[in-house]
Amino acid sequence: MSALREAMRELPDAVFADLLESEEEYLLVIDLPGASEETIDVSVVDGRLEIEARREKDVPIEFSYLQEERSLFLDADLPLPPDATGADAEAVIDRGVLELRLPKREAAPDRDVPITGR
Repeated sequence: MSALREAMRELPDAVFADLLESEEEYLLVIDLPGASEETIDVSVVDGRLEIEARREKDVPIEFSYLQEERSLFLDADLPLPPDATGADAEAVIDRGVLELRLPKREAAPDRDVPITGR
């Protein structure tokens, strides 16, 4: 699991994430304000977790940016813990917080992880 913890440290400073573990699964919680189930893609490929998220911003037409520090994109490629699997993984986005549950299993087939909104 240390490879995943190390990779999470490499996420941009504006991305806040927690990693939790139970007997049956891992829970990865990532704050993605402005993202929705339509703007996030999560997949498990070759033992790696791939997360792409796009933030939607509404800027009133009469305004222009003087400074922009809220990134529009997150493209993360994180190693899974050796005992985690993408099979039966679940992801939920609620008010900009992504909760990704990764069951612990022996074999990990590649698959996309469906995201539902609350």
